[in-house]
Amino acid sequence: MKYGDVEVVRKETCFEGFFRLEKYRLRHSLFGGGMSREMSRELHVRGHAVVVLPYDPRLDQVVFIEQFRIGAIDDPDGAWLTEVVAGMIGDGEQAEDVARREAEEEAGCALAELEFITKVYTTPGGCSETVQIYCGRTDASAAGGIHGLDHENEDIRVVCASFDEAMQWLVSGRINSAAPVIALQWLALNRERLRQCWV
Repeated sequence: MKYGDVEVVRKETCFEGFFRLEKYRLRHSLFGGGMSREMSRELHVRGHAVVVLPYDPRLDQVVFIEQFRIGAIDDPDGAWLTEVVAGMIGDGEQAEDVARREAEEEAGCALAELEFITKVYTTPGGCSETVQIYCGRTDASAAGGIHGLDHENEDIRVVCASFDEAMQWLVSGRINSAAPVIALQWLALNRERLRQCWV
């Protein structure tokens, strides 16, 4: 559903590096009618990403990765998060191709079938990034080790967990970033169907 209009009065780039920071002066439609007062908003422009939850229906295991995350640098539990495979979608790339490439690079996993879960905004109050989330069938029996690309300063450890253990990690808070939480909740709802159609 599309609602309303946005009037951009002025837009400027405040910073450009690994991401871009833009500053807007704008007005927008009000639910009660008319337009808002002019306001200032900053937008973190980061591009768009794909996330894939590698799942082995035969072993009933999920393949996770652990890596350092700058966003968690002040977390009292540490800046190394337990996550799922993810990567940025480059110009002209398809999300499914990125999912397969990143699974190989970050986890050493080949993916067979991919099932689309959803597309979400990560933090729409200030960031334009969207994430397309998938579940991918893999063979977890050989998953493990340290992976990542040197030129991207990646140091990624692969960790496998049974479905039940993964759910415990979700409940305990070990899984504490949004995309893996969404993917695991989806898997909990769709696991039996996947085990029937993917095995």
